[in-house]
This record gives sequence, C-alpha cells and structure tokens, in this order.
Amino acid sequence: MAKAKRKKGYKRGYPVALLVGFEDNHAVLWQVFSQTVKLHLTVELNISKPDELSKYTFHESIVNALRPLLREGVRAVVIAAPRNTTYAADFLDHVQRHHMYLTKSKAQNKTVFGEIVGSASQHHTVVELVKTGEFRSLVAETTSGEADHLVNILEKHLYNIDNDSVVLYSLKEIEDMIYGREKPTGSRAEYLILTDKYLTGAGDKKRIQRLLQISKNKKVMMRIVNAETSAGKRISQFGGMVFLNVAS
Repeated sequence: MAKAKRKKGYKRGYPVALLVGFEDNHAVLWQVFSQTVKLHLTVELNISKPDELSKYTFHESIVNALRPLLREGVRAVVIAAPRNTTYAADFLDHVQRHHMYLTKSKAQNKTVFGEIVGSASQHHTVVELVKTGEFRSLVAETTSGEADHLVNILEKHLYNIDNDSVVLYSLKEIEDMIYGREKPTGSRAEYLILTDKYLTGAGDKKRIQRLLQISKNKKVMMRIVNAETSAGKRISQFGGMVFLNVAS
C-alpha cells in the first residue's frame, strides 16, 4: 500500500500588518503576512438596535479583538471600507476618543493606522486587495512610520548610560538573553527588530526561526522592517537585528 504524501509546511512568511474590513453590519479582522493572509475574527454589529450605544459596543469589540494581535508585535493597522461610507472614519474617531494611548506619538507601543477603499470581508477579495499597488504602498508607508517610531526609541536608549535599558546586536547574546529568561516583567518592554533582508538571507534559517518562535512564546514584541527604509538601514548598521529591553 502506497504511503500518503506528506503535505508541505504552510508558509505564511513574516507578519506585515493587520487589516480590518468594514461592511454594513460587520467587520472582519485579518492578519497580513508577507506570503499570505489569515482570517482572525468577524465582529458583528447589532443591527436590531442601530443607535450610538450599539455602534460604540461594535467599535469596542473591534479594539478588544485587535489587542492580542497588537501585543504580538505588529503595530500597523489598515482599515478598509467601501467607497462613500464613513465606517473607517467613524472607527478611527472612536480610537482617538477612547483609546488615545494607541496613537500617542511618544508611546512605545504606538499603533499606526492607514485607510484604503475596498472590500475586505471575503478571503478572495482580501487576497486581491493586498496584491494591489495601492495597498502595498499604504502598508509600506504605515509600517515605515511604525518602524521609524521604534528606531527613535532605540536611539533614545542606545547611548544613555544612566538608565537600565539593554541593547544587544549579537545573535548569540540575543539568544542567551531570550532563552535564559523565565518570564517577562510587567514593567519592561522587549523588542526583537529584524530587517526583511536579514530574515531571508540568514545562513542558519532554522536557528533564526527557533529564536523567533521562542521570542513569540515569551511575549517579546517582534518587528520585521523593510531594509530599504530609513529604519531598516539603521537596523542594518547593527548587522540586521537588534534586541531592545526598556522600561515600559
């Protein structure tokens, strides 16, 4: 009896952004990776009570659904909505009013939002949307802004010898730091920042993938930045990867 062929591993690539697609009575949250997209959750609007309270609850449910994804490290969020609607503007207004901490310019965990016209409620429409030049340009702009913000944090702590921040560039030192730590402390924020060029060109990819997986398990916030951006060029000066541990 012939053995069944073993399925090849499903390659998602590295996380790029989060996508929220608004429709008349629901919103769909997607994780956008460099090689694919993944459905995360659908949030329904209570259309039986189309009042301000139901709208508020709807928007709060979306923010609550985004929180665990944001904690994983991706801080770029693209909002998609059909043309001639105010869905995106209404949600972003809600964020500004009730969750200003997400967009504060000096916050370490600042989230950068972008808007695009289009449908993002079905998998096939999302796949087509993320292929468009407009979406790619928006993601590049959004993630670049996020990466610049993170590099500013790095620069702030890089040469400040009076604080207890930790900045590491060596793969071995980063492994020792992450593998040797039991659990994160509530008063510290940890980031592992890599350029996409470093990730794809690493000689020992299994070693890097293991580091990324354990970092995720230990709640280290990971960022993959475009090597051609200003932030990516700065990270490249350190070899393509930086670990940062700072007071949150």
